[in-house]
Amino acid sequence: MPTSAADDVVVIHTDGGCRPNPGPGGWGAVLRQRHHVRELYGGEPTSTSNNRMELTAPIMALEALTRPVVVHLYTDSTYVRNGITKWVLGWQRNGWVTASKQPVKNVDLWQRLQAACARHRVEWFWVKGHSGVDDNELADALATRGLREALDGSAVAG
Repeated sequence: MPTSAADDVVVIHTDGGCRPNPGPGGWGAVLRQRHHVRELYGGEPTSTSNNRMELTAPIMALEALTRPVVVHLYTDSTYVRNGITKWVLGWQRNGWVTASKQPVKNVDLWQRLQAACARHRVEWFWVKGHSGVDDNELADALATRGLREALDGSAVAG
């Protein structure tokens, strides 16, 4: 039976956060393609930010893909979605400064996310956090696990 284009889509849900912000953080991602599911997570035991963890999750998910594919990427972070779909090309064109002439925060991660996206055809979607979307809730739980393991000194990407 031939596979359809829809079968080749990888659906990714990501989340990240810190407690407190700034502070130790964690990130999580759920990748689904057909009946295959992969869960990834990790954390940072030293001071980081919610935004850095929200950016790290899609980077790690996209970098985990072994070949170029169509990706539907869901995030509950408007910062990440707007940054990658609306702002990043302008920042890059302007030498990584904002419209108000301030240095772009997290430029290292924005550049890494751009590179990760370049390998794939990524469509970005925003989903309301903590609204009962199963894979978003799972990504949140994985981010919490990443934070907890980072604090325990045992954080290894899952």
